[in-house]
Amino acid sequence: MSEPVGIALIGMGWWGKKMLAVLAGAPGDIRVVRAVEPNVESVRDLCAEKGIPLSAAYADALRDPAVEAVVLATPHSLHGAQIEAAVAAGKHVFCEKPLALTKAGAEKAVGLCRDAGLVLGMGHERRWEPPISDMLAKADAGVLGRLHQIEANFSHDKFLSLDRDNWRLKADQAPAGGMTATGIHLLDLSVRLMGAAESVLCICEQLSSDLPNGDTVAAFVKFRGGGTSYVSASLANPFISRFAVYGSKGWIDIRDKAHVESPDGWIVTSAMAGGPITTVEIPPAEPVKDNLVCFARAVRGTESYPITAAHLVDNIALLEAVFASALSGKMEAVA
Repeated sequence: MSEPVGIALIGMGWWGKKMLAVLAGAPGDIRVVRAVEPNVESVRDLCAEKGIPLSAAYADALRDPAVEAVVLATPHSLHGAQIEAAVAAGKHVFCEKPLALTKAGAEKAVGLCRDAGLVLGMGHERRWEPPISDMLAKADAGVLGRLHQIEANFSHDKFLSLDRDNWRLKADQAPAGGMTATGIHLLDLSVRLMGAAESVLCICEQLSSDLPNGDTVAAFVKFRGGGTSYVSASLANPFISRFAVYGSKGWIDIRDKAHVESPDGWIVTSAMAGGPITTVEIPPAEPVKDNLVCFARAVRGTESYPITAAHLVDNIALLEAVFASALSGKMEAVA
């Protein structure tokens, strides 16, 4: 067996801590060898307990020969420069979503990693949820027939307790309500299933909170190859996560029983043409861990990473058009 891929966790806030926790139970493919957090005191004891070197400077991770890859759990606006620096240092990159806030930014990140022969992983762990993975396989195999529509919602109220100057609520880093927090996952799955988008109409409103960028967002997407997706998200109602895809031969509706932060399984309702509607429960899994393990195996060349360059760019092109439509209130073309 080859040695585990040594990674540096960059950003030890809410999600950085989540990734550190799940990797404690990961197989021997990946190992945290360094952590970087500007607010060192906030995680000093945690990192000392885990025996992980901690520093405040990103450059420390890039200079560390034990670090083969960086895992960016950092504010969206930092991703571009951090990816560029990682590539210059010869480090593979796993980036939390969104990869960028513009199509041009996504294209640059993808191109830098591709040209350097480095793996670019993405924090779209929804693809590793067992029922989502099964749904994608069925769609790819034609079991669902011609795909017609997608309906999806991913909402929670976790951000209501954040300080209003938190970067997750700033207009330049998280436009259009919950679209960069939760809706981006649904856009990713929509593009994965339906291909590149053609146009989008997005409505973002502030309905029941003082969240500065709105608390409720909905986007209606038309795809170049036909078909539509309705994606919605709220940052001001209790948790719900639902993803449903409808095709000429069957449909599948997947509902999470809990947020991916602490997964508790899924309820899957489906039907095939001429058959009954069935409902099954899927036990808990850890898709955040499974995504990171898949990334590490791609670094070692033992497994291909399923989120392609085209998926990454097409998703951010759609996200950029969502932002434009949220501002204009009109249907916007996707670049």
